[in-house]
Amino acid sequence: MIVIETVAEMQQFARDHRGEIALVPTMGYLHQGHASLLREARKRATLVVLSIFVNPTQFGVNEDLDSYPQDLERDLSLAREEGVDVVFVPKPLDMYPAGFKSWLVVEEVTKELCGASRPGHFRGVTTVVAKLFNIVTPKLAFFGQKDYQQLAVIRRMVQDFNMDLEIVGMPIIRDRDGVALSSHNSRLDPVQRKSAPCLSQALMAARVAFRDGAASLHELRRAALDPIQARCRAELDYLEFRDPDTLLPSYRVDGRMLVALAVRFGPVRLIDNCILGEE
Repeated sequence: MIVIETVAEMQQFARDHRGEIALVPTMGYLHQGHASLLREARKRATLVVLSIFVNPTQFGVNEDLDSYPQDLERDLSLAREEGVDVVFVPKPLDMYPAGFKSWLVVEEVTKELCGASRPGHFRGVTTVVAKLFNIVTPKLAFFGQKDYQQLAVIRRMVQDFNMDLEIVGMPIIRDRDGVALSSHNSRLDPVQRKSAPCLSQALMAARVAFRDGAASLHELRRAALDPIQARCRAELDYLEFRDPDTLLPSYRVDGRMLVALAVRFGPVRLIDNCILGEE
């Protein structure tokens, strides 16, 4: 396994192996959700590149950039276990050199949900992902569906800018108690971690109500809210019902429907989702 730390060296490697690379972009502190992306990438490409970069431009004021968990040696160990060929670990100053003034912005689909809660977040995401695509030139890039809106935004960007690669969305990987795996989970205290299953319980309650023939979004919302409101340390950020393809609001119970939610446990914000009608 090769560890590359500079943009110039990564670009040279990419030029030498154009058309062979699958990219798994991450901010590190890897878990089995990331491992599932790496395994699928290993199946589908000659070379697997894992990028690890805690992107400062996607963190807003009073967000958790400084406290974001990092453990490079642990990440490299997992990467070796999963057969990664190259780990790209650039420095912020290499990705955003002095005088950097350019941003890639995807409109509309970034305005609501996490975009409303975290102004400027998706501008940072699309800019850094576009840079990674330009540097690594992968034929495939893998993202988890836990960040459903992020996946939709990146697909929109790739389509709008005629980027020559395939975006692969991978299923959510959950802990035994239903909590979606996330690097943020490590920042929960024991009481908060015990409450965290309320997100997946809310989604399950919506699934059951949908399966049982709920006639309105009000019924679905009421069912999903019950597990969250039962957790005194959980603060709801949003609970939304959306078209899974466009992310436009759903106004009636009809066919496939995305249920997306975000919940805060003190300073830690967790997200989760499911699609009704795909069971």
